[in-house]
Amino acid sequence: MAQVSMTVNGKTVSGEVEGRTLLVDFLRNDLNLTGTHVGCDTSQCGACVVHVNGEAVKSCTMFAAEADGADVGTIEGQANADGSLNVIQQAFQDHHGLQCGFCTPGMVMSTAALLKDNPKPTETEVRSYLEGNICRCTGYHNIVKAIMAASGQDVSAIAAE
Repeated sequence: MAQVSMTVNGKTVSGEVEGRTLLVDFLRNDLNLTGTHVGCDTSQCGACVVHVNGEAVKSCTMFAAEADGADVGTIEGQANADGSLNVIQQAFQDHHGLQCGFCTPGMVMSTAALLKDNPKPTETEVRSYLEGNICRCTGYHNIVKAIMAASGQDVSAIAAE
C-alpha cells in the first residue's frame, strides 16, 4: 500500500492505495467523486477524462500513485462558485449536447481542455479533438454545436439534427 496526497477540485485529499489502483477508481471509490465515469476500462471512450496539472487525462490510464502531489480537476469542480452551471455545462444543456448523460462528464472535461488551448476552435478542430470521446446517443452534432457555443461563437447557422 502507498500513501497518496493530491489536490482535487481545490481541496487537499489523501488516502492509502494499492500500487495498481487507477486514478479513476481512487476518485470514485475512495473520494466518492462519482461524476468521473468508467466506460470501457481500455481508454477508448473518454468518459473518465479529468484534468491533472491542467492537462486532460483519461483517468483509467493513470495510477493514483502517479497523481501523488498533483492538482486534479473533476467534473464536480466545474460548476461556478455559486453552484450554477459553468459556460460549457450551460451550453451542453442549451444545445442538447447530451442525452443519456454517461459521456457528458468526459465531454465537458475534454471541452474545457480544448477551449483552454484553443478558445475559438473551428468545427473541424472540435470534431478532431473529440476523437478520443465516444457518445453512443447523440451522433456528436449537438455536442459540437454546444462546444462552439461555449467558445462564444455564433451557432445559429448550424442546423439542428
